[in-house]
Amino acid sequence: MKYFKRPEWRRPQWALALLIVASTLLPAHAAVQPLDHIVAIVNDEIITRQELAKRYAEVAQSLARQNTPLPPRETLEKQLLERMVTELALQQHARSTGIRVDPTQVERALQRIAEQNKLDMAGLQAALEKEGQSLDSMRNTIRNEILIARARERDVDNRVAVTDAEIEGYLQTQVQQGAETEYDFSHILIAVPENASPEEIQARRARADQVHAQLAAGADFAQLSASHSDAQNALQGGAFGWRASGKIPALFVDVLKQLQPGQIAPLLKSSNGFHILKLNNKRGLDATLSVTQTHARHILIKTNELTSEADARSRLLQLKERIENGVKFDELARLHSEDASASKGGDLGWINPGDTVPDFEKTMDALQPGEVSAPIQSPFGWHLIQVLERRDQDVTQERQKLLARKAIRERKAEEAFQDWVRQIRDSAYVELRPLD
Repeated sequence: MKYFKRPEWRRPQWALALLIVASTLLPAHAAVQPLDHIVAIVNDEIITRQELAKRYAEVAQSLARQNTPLPPRETLEKQLLERMVTELALQQHARSTGIRVDPTQVERALQRIAEQNKLDMAGLQAALEKEGQSLDSMRNTIRNEILIARARERDVDNRVAVTDAEIEGYLQTQVQQGAETEYDFSHILIAVPENASPEEIQARRARADQVHAQLAAGADFAQLSASHSDAQNALQGGAFGWRASGKIPALFVDVLKQLQPGQIAPLLKSSNGFHILKLNNKRGLDATLSVTQTHARHILIKTNELTSEADARSRLLQLKERIENGVKFDELARLHSEDASASKGGDLGWINPGDTVPDFEKTMDALQPGEVSAPIQSPFGWHLIQVLERRDQDVTQERQKLLARKAIRERKAEEAFQDWVRQIRDSAYVELRPLD
């Protein structure tokens, strides 16, 4: 990993000073307590030993629930610290570029978690405390996840474009290969920093070869993923689940189609680093599809430094009241919506399942034709939604193009996301300190 020398005046010496001062205030007769210390500095923030220990305990418990053998503590702690450094760098990037998270959104996410587990908030709190966590720590985790998700949507997902030529090329490839195949596979990534030296690349290659050799000797894939993988799903055993071939990088597909379930692929090299793949299973895809389509329109108010979450919601409540008093939805959409559909009165046309983000789709599906929703939030801002009509449609003829566009978009977004994470991590000042 490449690090940059940091000017002395930028070092957060105040953090260490506070720890020293706190220790001097203890009574002379007090029992000796282990002093917390800094294990990493990321730009102007720190990660402490206690924070790492807490993350280790949470991950160890999670791996135990998955029946995944626990890697050696030192190995897992180093892996977790690197993950914490990357997460903190991403959070800092999101905050520094103006992204804010409304506390009400965090509370709604907590409520959804409680409902999914058939609990009320008191029950969720009790369940978390039983696992050594708290509602406040859960709130903090959710807030940080939303920060990173919004930054990804803005900087990566919203910039991914799919051309008609790419769709045609994709479909031609599918014809040549026959029916499209889905693969259930797992993945370990040994990342290589951007602009890495030949020595760094060789060291990462040696590490990847060592992991590959252990897998060939029968080692547990999930355990080695938790110990060594730099991928985002490392702690989930590197599992990708079922993915259509069009949603998988071509580099992977070329190898996966030659494997039998249970086999490990030869070591692969890409611009992101070294990859180890295991094929768990594969299957063909059904070529027919009939769906319920919804014709809807919406008004979008985006949030930014000048428009808060509360302001956006308040504006939409006022617009909803005007609609209920007889003002036409499309007229207000043309005047107030900040979406590209504003010029069409907010009309989104016929929408297939999965075409919109989950919160939008869930609200839209609950509306009757002619009904207008309450203001709802999505990663793009706040919306009023009106359903115009619905129909059951056989989309067999359109299905291939729809799947092709979605598959290409997901693949390009994932590749762009990995590059984005690496660039932010490599551009951050990072100082790692001894764990003991």
